[in-house]
Amino acid sequence: MLAKVFSCATVGMDPYLIEVEVDVSGGLPNFEIVGLPNLTVKESKERVRAAIKNAGYQFPPRRIIVNLAPADLRKEGPGFDLAIAVGILSATEQIGPVDMSGPVFVGELSLDGRLRPVAGILPIALFLSNQKPKTLIIPQENSEEAALARVVSHGIEDLREAVTLLENPAAFRPTPHHEPEGIEIADGYRGSDLGELKGQTTAKRALEVAAAGGHNLLLIGAPGSGKSMLAKCLPSILPPLTAGEALEVSKIYSVAGLLNKETPLITRRPFRSPHHSSSLASIIGGGQTPQPGEITLATHGVLFLDELPEYRRDVLEALRQPLEDRKVTISRISAVTIYPADFQLIAAANPCYCGYYGDPQKECTCTPYLVNKYRHKLSGPLLDRIDIQLSVPRMTFSELDNGSRQESSKEVRARVIAARARQLARFAGTAVSCNAGMGIAEVRKYCRIKGDARELFKRAFQSLGLSVRAYDRLLKVALTIADLEGAEEIGSDHIAEAIGYRSFDRGI
Repeated sequence: MLAKVFSCATVGMDPYLIEVEVDVSGGLPNFEIVGLPNLTVKESKERVRAAIKNAGYQFPPRRIIVNLAPADLRKEGPGFDLAIAVGILSATEQIGPVDMSGPVFVGELSLDGRLRPVAGILPIALFLSNQKPKTLIIPQENSEEAALARVVSHGIEDLREAVTLLENPAAFRPTPHHEPEGIEIADGYRGSDLGELKGQTTAKRALEVAAAGGHNLLLIGAPGSGKSMLAKCLPSILPPLTAGEALEVSKIYSVAGLLNKETPLITRRPFRSPHHSSSLASIIGGGQTPQPGEITLATHGVLFLDELPEYRRDVLEALRQPLEDRKVTISRISAVTIYPADFQLIAAANPCYCGYYGDPQKECTCTPYLVNKYRHKLSGPLLDRIDIQLSVPRMTFSELDNGSRQESSKEVRARVIAARARQLARFAGTAVSCNAGMGIAEVRKYCRIKGDARELFKRAFQSLGLSVRAYDRLLKVALTIADLEGAEEIGSDHIAEAIGYRSFDRGI
């Protein structure tokens, strides 16, 4: 006999409805799965066989063919186990026919028939909420994830409970829906506080500007000058996630299998800090079966790259397009996968191999050749995409010994939130959420420069030899500085401060 049930799977961030066709016929016992399955899906045969027997049902000693349609879409992961098992039970008339307009089965089976949680349930639930009325049947541990979407879902413990649900659906209550807007978004980031950091007034100001406008930031300085600690303070002054952003970040972590099953909605901005030995695929995303990389996991948050020149050249150059497009496209022979990459980059670097080039107190041991070689690890096109490049000087004893009160992250964050509110009002009705996300059209429309500031900008552009991209990015930073002050137009002081944040352009 032939039975059909529905399952669902994600390819990249996009869910697809999968029709699981099960045909049980006479002939020598055989169990085959077709429809472009990968090795994990092929291994479902043994899991399903044992689960059906150990749940108290009969596994038919007949010829079984399972087709996963559409056949041209590659199937990955163990999430088809439950659908295949239900299809076999229906085809062998151990349960009644399954209503094709109703349930969608997603879950991994253990050998004793229990259900294990799978990755990617949140995007699947959101996808099904926009389809014709569907009931999502999933492992109990994934039920809180599905509750974030407006879809009827049932979290079940094992295969026997799935059969009972199909036979008597009225006896089961769906998982209650939780509106993301009603969930409290975490206030701030549990990390370093600016109030703990002595001195570095200019660097703290640059950090505030970067947070207010969503700008990329590069800190250059000698070892021990406080670059890493400054970077770790950035999340503490960023505005809280909106409900929409929290849902998008949670979808990414769901696909990556990194969600907390008990509290699946991520309410804090991500802070990713990969080691400089990380591979290209781990940073950008990819692999034989493409997975989200660090730039995707940092979406709506911060990607911190410490010791930036120590990263492989191919990794650094691969950042160029995602920094511009806010997404990454991974092409493989079998498919093209697009992941979001709307992150804020903050990086730290030493000025040379020994780290003391230009230091007033400790002599640099590098030759001019080595200094240039080290700096050339960062290409011009990559630096062009970093809005703020700041030299961080060594701190003096008097700065470290200063007992005066330092401004806390909470105080700085209040100004950042006020500046972001101005930007949200400015870009209302568009896809832009902060100044760093402006395109050329928005820069021309909103970056209004006062007369005296225009002449200063012209001289700086000519003397520093800025590119067109650097021209636009400098204007974006200047607009953010104006937003922090509540100014309607960009003045000469805003332009001057923005120019001061281009250390590499000024040869420092």
